[in-house]
Amino acid sequence: MTVAEYINKDSSDKRFSFEVLPPLKGNGTAALFATIDRLVPFNPAFINITTHHSEFVYNELPGGQFERRRVRRRPGTIAIAAAIQQRYHVPVVPHVICSGTTIEQTEYELLDLQFLGISNLMLLRGDKARDDSRFTPTPGGHAHTTDLIRQVTRFNDGYFADGTPMAHPGQPFDFGVACYPEKHEEAPNLERDMEYLLQKQQLGAQYAVTQLFYDNSKYFDFVSRARQMGITIPIVPGIKPFAKLSQLTVVPKTFHCDIPEELAREIVKCTTDEQARQLGIEWTTAQCRDLYAHGVHNIHFYTVSAVDSVVGVAQRLL
Repeated sequence: MTVAEYINKDSSDKRFSFEVLPPLKGNGTAALFATIDRLVPFNPAFINITTHHSEFVYNELPGGQFERRRVRRRPGTIAIAAAIQQRYHVPVVPHVICSGTTIEQTEYELLDLQFLGISNLMLLRGDKARDDSRFTPTPGGHAHTTDLIRQVTRFNDGYFADGTPMAHPGQPFDFGVACYPEKHEEAPNLERDMEYLLQKQQLGAQYAVTQLFYDNSKYFDFVSRARQMGITIPIVPGIKPFAKLSQLTVVPKTFHCDIPEELAREIVKCTTDEQARQLGIEWTTAQCRDLYAHGVHNIHFYTVSAVDSVVGVAQRLL
């Protein structure tokens, strides 16, 4: 069963999935597997693995000048995906992104994934470079997720990016995309952003996973508006428990989402990170129960810096 089929499965079960990061360069898999060990007892539908391509760093040289060079801090998404699938027998969904890679490199990623028997993907543009004011595609790479989708669907049809037919096309890929209930930071407005989601559906996306949010009314409104404009694919809510005091200012800035006033008032009453973490578990548990009560069957958890909280929420829900 593909991830899309699982999400579309008619069931009253309360299901969830989660996302993890590959280890930092030079680190082993022990910490990652320890995280997954804590979450697999809750029977996740699938596990997403993020992709982080190279980024620019600046090294100071003698004389006060700086040298700019590319560094990839978290390599190994494909290998980690294969290792997780082999170890846990849970469907894995590696991210394939435009950022930091060329069309040819993406093609080789697809071949490697196909050889490994991994057929579920999350297709994303990826973040802009930290010091750039706007996203700049890698020379020879894609500028938009829609371009990446076209490459993957053409690959599924048995053609390489240069138009050469494959002698033996393999298992085609199924894929999801991202969406933003409070709009992508670079979109001029929510309506235009939703038009891009409709275009992704028309090109073959089978489901969408939202950016994190803390106000369910924004998710429900987003889904309602999506249905009105012809977006019919499942829209899976992406959730991340509030976990520390600093996130009151960091989360809105980093993820471009609002923290509801009711939650903000309770956060400022907290005097320690542990109090904030417990508040986050309580808020997220109520948030998820409300989503389930409104007919949502699949919830996707972002686990970075929030594993303990996600476990706490899952224990209360399942």
